[in-house]
Amino acid sequence: MVDLPPKLDAAVRWVAARLAKAGIEPAFTEARLIFELAGYDRMALLKAPEDELTASQCAVILQALEQRLTGMPVARIRGWSLFDGRRFELSAETLEPRDDTLTLVDAVAVFAADTPDCRVLDIGTGTGIIALTLLARVPHATAFASDISADALKIANRNAENLKLGHRFETQHADMLEGISGRYDLIVSNPPYIVSADIQKLEREVRDHDPLAALDGGTDGLQFYRRIALGAGALLAARGRVAVEIGYDQRDSVADLFLKSGFEELAFHLDLGGRPRALVFAKPQAGC
Repeated sequence: MVDLPPKLDAAVRWVAARLAKAGIEPAFTEARLIFELAGYDRMALLKAPEDELTASQCAVILQALEQRLTGMPVARIRGWSLFDGRRFELSAETLEPRDDTLTLVDAVAVFAADTPDCRVLDIGTGTGIIALTLLARVPHATAFASDISADALKIANRNAENLKLGHRFETQHADMLEGISGRYDLIVSNPPYIVSADIQKLEREVRDHDPLAALDGGTDGLQFYRRIALGAGALLAARGRVAVEIGYDQRDSVADLFLKSGFEELAFHLDLGGRPRALVFAKPQAGC
């Protein structure tokens, strides 16, 4: 096993150099995240550059470096990720939360806040980030979440408890909308939407470490949107809304599916990169 330089500052530079050589950038930011696993946050790195690392700290850092060099994201190495300032645990069967999904949350948060006793249905909840972030922002809302993965539901419920939102959060093991009943003011989903043939083109951090079932949207990337468009109307309250996250090039194709099912497109929202990322629809009118 290689030896890590014993002093903190030299060790950080040593790790960053190996990350940079492997093409993992920004190397010093990535190195800092690895050192957090050994108890050194950003301020500690600045205040104590001459600290001597212990043997156990060196072991943690070297193991994390080895994992990161395989493409495993730091969030998966440590087992949690931040989303909207809140900590969410991860598992092998849940997507790592990404900031693009905040576009979807922001798109519906005002509607949820303006809807008395707002009932939210989150389809394919994964870690629970969408539903739980809405609950954190809207104190009078409640959420019901489904997922085909029992492991994902376990993680979502654990995140709800950790965030002290468990009393407003329920889950059901279900394949999309199958077996879901009741009426909801807001239905949200970030379904799998990557075209099957494009999976191998994804960055290795995603391709090799996010669950395939949470990525693969079928031959055209639209198979789960079809199911939501066909089934969501029957579960919506009179003035209900459906909002979905989409791939950057799917605005027209996803909107067409919902329009054909009688929904009215209310808005589309751009992510931080200026790309279409969320669509919001109104419940189909009677007779549609």
